[in-house]
Amino acid sequence: MKPTDFAKYLTEFLSIYLPNQKNVSKNTIYSYRDTFKLLINYCKIMKAIPVEKITLNALSRELLIDFLQWLEINRHCSISTRNQRLAAIHSFFRYIQAEEPTGIFHYQKIATIPIKKAIKTVVAYLTPEAMQMLLSQPDKHTPNGRRDLTLLSVLYDSGARVQELIDLKVCDIILQEPAVLTLTGKGNKSRRIPIMKNTLALLQNYILENKLDKPWKNDNPVFINHQYHKLTKEGIAYIISKYVVSARQLSTSSSVSTNIIENRTPHTVNTNQTFSEQITRIQTVTSTTTFYLLHAVVLSNCTVKTRATTSLFTATRIA
Repeated sequence: MKPTDFAKYLTEFLSIYLPNQKNVSKNTIYSYRDTFKLLINYCKIMKAIPVEKITLNALSRELLIDFLQWLEINRHCSISTRNQRLAAIHSFFRYIQAEEPTGIFHYQKIATIPIKKAIKTVVAYLTPEAMQMLLSQPDKHTPNGRRDLTLLSVLYDSGARVQELIDLKVCDIILQEPAVLTLTGKGNKSRRIPIMKNTLALLQNYILENKLDKPWKNDNPVFINHQYHKLTKEGIAYIISKYVVSARQLSTSSSVSTNIIENRTPHTVNTNQTFSEQITRIQTVTSTTTFYLLHAVVLSNCTVKTRATTSLFTATRIA
């Protein structure tokens, strides 16, 4: 059986163009790959086109618009997910334009499929008491509890995405003051994040306890599971959800209880409601592949930047 033009170009797009020419991250490649897995599945189920008969001509603008609607209606995908899948399709057909210019008109029609405007939702927030309760849940008398406390504190303090936390290595941590973390995020871009003294103390104890201070362990992941492999996104989702559930169950304050019940995971922390300029946001999405905790600083008289969250860590430091 002769391979189709779609099979040829999709293979080159995913295995050669994206990693070698564009140098995109592996997560971007996985996301694009999943888009075309869904498209192939759609063609098979909804259009009765087997994978070996999918051609570039068969992938018309109308078919792809129907595919995007199928994602929203049948698979209950959000508009942002729909737009993410469309971005992968756009990238693929822009690549084909240069490789197969005879069909450039057909490909450009697909490239004009618009991004759908999404309604921005209002982000809820946790009170300082709710956030402190969440950070107090890990058992500091067990190795796993100390690991989880350090993990939650690093997420809270640094604003790291989950993949950035997973990829964090021992060599990415500078423990001497001013202590900083080097995070590598989307597009392999790195940034240096200063951390608070309380977070630094947790990291120092954690590194010493796990003997990660040896020179030959510089490239080891900071956070690992029982198999001594770095944590997965699902693993971190489990850790966060576990402590959210326990905090909700132990909550006695009505304000804390309401926040934790309405939000299965912490979304935003309002650390000092008396400062209108202060916003501290924590956002955690356990049902998807992205977790990110954002933080901000208080602007006092527009000149002095101070951390407003130190008190949240004081009660949870390792003795």
